[in-house]
Amino acid sequence: MELRKNIDKVLAYFLVTIMGVMVLNVLWQVFSRFLLGSPSSFTDELARYLMIWIGILGAAYVSGKNLHVAIDVLPKRFSERTQRKLQLVVHWLVILFSLGALVIGGSRLVYITHVLDQHSPALQVPLSVVYLVIPISGLLIIYYKISDLLND
Repeated sequence: MELRKNIDKVLAYFLVTIMGVMVLNVLWQVFSRFLLGSPSSFTDELARYLMIWIGILGAAYVSGKNLHVAIDVLPKRFSERTQRKLQLVVHWLVILFSLGALVIGGSRLVYITHVLDQHSPALQVPLSVVYLVIPISGLLIIYYKISDLLND
């Protein structure tokens, strides 16, 4: 449990930092466009990549806190025992999806963009770095769901 709390803290701090950088980035874009009359060339791209990281890492964080959107009309009609079984099935489905789509698929995307040496147009950041958040988030989600399984 201590490891999970530490991961939560680090992840929350990282997400807040990314969000702060994104706010400053967008403020600079507005300032440079409207007050200086010459919009910054990198801010749109940086905002887009920061939004990707916030969205995907935020999904992992929310998954760890079990605050994700869920439709619970049907499960509430079942007995408590059936609800627990259904919850186990859902945890396993999330683990399998995260492994297949996020970890394996995301790792392939990172590998392909690295091998092709793709860089972003304005920032010249390797796109493999941008896409690295996908397998990282998948591993975090898998960790959280395995932790949930062991605690249930």
